[in-house]
Amino acid sequence: MSLLAEIREKAAKKGKTIVLPEGTEERTIEAIKGIVDNKIANPILLGDEKEIRGIASKIGADISGAEIINPVNAPYFDDFVQAFYEMRKKKGVDLDKARATMLNPLFFASMMVKTDKADGEVAGAENTTGNVLRPALQIIKTAPGISAVSGAFIIIVPNCEFGDNGTFVFADCAVSIDPSPADLAEFAKSSVGTAVDLCGMKEPKIGMLSFSTKGSASHAMVDKMVEATNIAKEKFPELSIDGEFQFDAAIVPKVGASKAPGSSVAGNCNVLIFPDINAGNLGYKIAQRLGKAEAIGPILQGIAKPVNDLSRGCSVEDIVNVVAMTAVRA
Repeated sequence: MSLLAEIREKAAKKGKTIVLPEGTEERTIEAIKGIVDNKIANPILLGDEKEIRGIASKIGADISGAEIINPVNAPYFDDFVQAFYEMRKKKGVDLDKARATMLNPLFFASMMVKTDKADGEVAGAENTTGNVLRPALQIIKTAPGISAVSGAFIIIVPNCEFGDNGTFVFADCAVSIDPSPADLAEFAKSSVGTAVDLCGMKEPKIGMLSFSTKGSASHAMVDKMVEATNIAKEKFPELSIDGEFQFDAAIVPKVGASKAPGSSVAGNCNVLIFPDINAGNLGYKIAQRLGKAEAIGPILQGIAKPVNDLSRGCSVEDIVNVVAMTAVRA
């Protein structure tokens, strides 16, 4: 069974409710049948019911298994307005601004997740990552002990002896352009959750990546990863983590033993933390295009409750899969 099939199976056992704020987006509407038929989640579409049903009829989509909620008509709309006002009044938000904000489906969806009216949220088919993240960070906020959000990819390399039978978690590949050492330490912690919950890894082993291994080069960029490793070890002592490692020293046992003797994870890492978004984004795309790896993501990490971002070029199948991953993390 493929990893995605396993994730769908896990989601089906949970019966979670996932809100899709882009309720009039055609691929999102088409995805409802796959979500419902596979019992992946109980989907909620946000928007005007007449408009949503009209689009579904036009494209021949079956949305009979979805609940449709128009934010302005929701019985708890005024409660959401008041709650958002209380959250943001010190930032200059008055009741009129709070009301206008709650009419935005992305903010309304995040408030649904915050108040347990939904277990998770999936958006991004027609919105930027920034638009998806902003309400989530303002309303749901970050997980305890975490202040930085990251975007991970699950990388599945065919016929690969390294990692967890060819499976890796790469982070951050999508969100933070130039993370600090403290951010990178938190990315490591968040990525372990992805590795365990979604990949089923029993022993996540984290490599903090660099162009240097254990002092083989001297540069501020190397120092950044050394500091990130030290912070992670101190703040999250339960993690199996080490670095700084070159990529081969992190995943190839012989190279790890040679370049980092005595390290408990060198050569056996399956969770890889890149020094910045340049390296992370390039790394996952090189693995995908040249290594023929399957790249699943991005998976948003570090938010207190699961919110996931889609690519604006996503397929209907991508939406179904991201809803499944969100349900599993809920």
